[in-house]
Amino acid sequence: MEKKETKIIEETTKELLKLLGIDGAIKVTRNEDGADIVLETEERGIIIGYHGDILESLQLVLSLCISKKIGRFLRISLEVGEYKKNREDWLKFLALDTRGKVVEQKREIPLPQLKAWERRVIHLMFQNDEEVITESIGEGKDRVLVVKPKN
Repeated sequence: MEKKETKIIEETTKELLKLLGIDGAIKVTRNEDGADIVLETEERGIIIGYHGDILESLQLVLSLCISKKIGRFLRISLEVGEYKKNREDWLKFLALDTRGKVVEQKREIPLPQLKAWERRVIHLMFQNDEEVITESIGEGKDRVLVVKPKN
């Protein structure tokens, strides 16, 4: 089933890019949740958009299209021009800096304006931490990740 699903992921991605008039090459790698798609294109800025908003929207649309064709939900990660990798590196720096402040000051610190995947990166970083815990509070665009001391 995996080869068939990978082919569907590749074809659906190519179809969406064609509809958008975007030229580029894709590489699909399967993971436990779904698939990682790396897009090589000269039109990175258009795909990424302001603060990654378009990239996130395209990723959602692509995930829905693929899931509908396959018949079950697959988490799709779309990477363009190492945007997410660079953002993830920055998030890890922010998370560790925030963790240090939380432990030192013994108070919770909110991290607002993070996208869902960004909050997930930080939650996973601290899931087994002995000194801090994380919690997402709020709804929709107002959702905030809070880093708190454990005790």
